[in-house]
Amino acid sequence: MRTLTVPSTTPAATASVSPGRQALDAALFQLDQAADRLDLDDSLRTMLATPRRSLAVSVPVRREDGRMDVVQGFRVQHNTTRGPARGGIRFHPRTDVHEVTALAMGMTWKCALAGVPYGGAKGGVSLDPASLSARELERVTRRYVNEVLPIIGPERDVPAPDVGTDERTITWIMDTYSVNAGYPVPGVTTGGPVTPGGAPDRAGATSRGVRIAALRALGGSPEGRTVAIQGFGKVGAPAARYLADAGCLVVAVSDRTGAVIDRSGLDVDDLRAWSEETGGVRGYRRADTLSWEELLELDVDVLVPAAMEGAITEENAVRVRAGLIVEGASSPTTPGADRVLADAGVTVVPDILANAGGVIVSYLEWLQDMQARRWSAREVDARLRGIMEDAFDTTATVSAECGITLRQAAHVIGVGRVAEAHRARGLHP
Repeated sequence: MRTLTVPSTTPAATASVSPGRQALDAALFQLDQAADRLDLDDSLRTMLATPRRSLAVSVPVRREDGRMDVVQGFRVQHNTTRGPARGGIRFHPRTDVHEVTALAMGMTWKCALAGVPYGGAKGGVSLDPASLSARELERVTRRYVNEVLPIIGPERDVPAPDVGTDERTITWIMDTYSVNAGYPVPGVTTGGPVTPGGAPDRAGATSRGVRIAALRALGGSPEGRTVAIQGFGKVGAPAARYLADAGCLVVAVSDRTGAVIDRSGLDVDDLRAWSEETGGVRGYRRADTLSWEELLELDVDVLVPAAMEGAITEENAVRVRAGLIVEGASSPTTPGADRVLADAGVTVVPDILANAGGVIVSYLEWLQDMQARRWSAREVDARLRGIMEDAFDTTATVSAECGITLRQAAHVIGVGRVAEAHRARGLHP
């Protein structure tokens, strides 16, 4: 296997490897595996490993007390061969250019796997949004948009919400771009509220995709199947509701405050109300407590990691007892953990398949904005289901025919489609 590298826009690495660098190494490893199976030549491998554009910006933040801080922002467009770049913007203190590059690369394969005519991008600002007031958050969002303005646009690069951002953030982004353009441009973003320009229930699209993938992987009746969800946020909480509605028994969830369990099944709506009222699941009166580590190791049918990347490692994978893992988060499982889980016979529905619901509905939203039309909630759900089920079935078929894992099959399909597009278009000049 050849080893791929990607140019860095940051100073030389220190002795410690950042989580972002680990995520990028994992993404390159997965690309390398797929490239080997596809027998791609070195030049095409290098092109697929290298971002098309990487922009690092300094974002000044004017605080309420008059101070001015400066934070780092990034926007990486990994590949635009199959269409405009598309990817979320995250606000998180751990965000760096390596993490953003890894996520942009994953988005490229995700779009190709789903058959969506987008390329992959990602953006981020290295800050904790919880440390800012609403006005400070609006200022930093609008200033970040002004800094990346030259490379985004409805036919260039379409941002969406991610960790630490939401519909409000996306509305500020759309408005800032529109003010600079001099006219409304709702198609510059996806994931905003239905008014202006959003698709019905876009916020729950990723979670609905997780449900579709989980039920497809379970095969038989979901009734009584036990589920543990790591991350009770904007992906994990709706996914818990959707899986419970399908007949599954959600027995444990966790968030940044702690983890709770009820073997007879949690009341998801009551727990969500408690979490919104108190700021987290910790102390929920109708369940017992457990540690974050214990949740990942519960004896359940389905484990849904829906928090941050790198949650399941080679060290703790040996203690995972779930028979099925459905990745709601991006890159929650390391390559070392993948090997351990495969050897143990655990089925892993990879992130680029399981959480593709968001980009699918983003594409539908972008279409309606560009065509000045409106999708009904029923139309959106039907199209989401059809695309997700087709992608899952295609991935499962390649996995069975080639004797490889679902993750390997998903990357073979995604990388193969992008490589095919590169060959068809050629290189100019």
